[in-house]
Amino acid sequence: MKSKIHRCNCRKVWSIQNRKTKVTADSILLNGEWYAELRPERRCDPKGFVATKRSQEIIFNPPREYIENFRIIEKLNYDKKNVNFNIKYGKYLLFAEDGSCYILEKAKNP
Repeated sequence: MKSKIHRCNCRKVWSIQNRKTKVTADSILLNGEWYAELRPERRCDPKGFVATKRSQEIIFNPPREYIENFRIIEKLNYDKKNVNFNIKYGKYLLFAEDGSCYILEKAKNP
């Protein structure tokens, strides 16, 4: 089932929403493919989301040991004024507690 993820800055949490539920979390690990979904015609925010087609790939408040299996590649930035993301799709994201979003890749084992 498709889920949309965005930052709720007023409560300082990440919001995950699909057609059945809405859940919040301090941090999220998206262990799968994602894409940017833009809705500039909407009257209210958010107008930009990160979406995934598989809700089972969303891990709420992941333990540090699990995150250590990945390494940060780049930061995913959202331009609220122009309703645009710097990267449109990919695999593996970390939505951090501080409000940042990082593009990850699996760490290579020695």
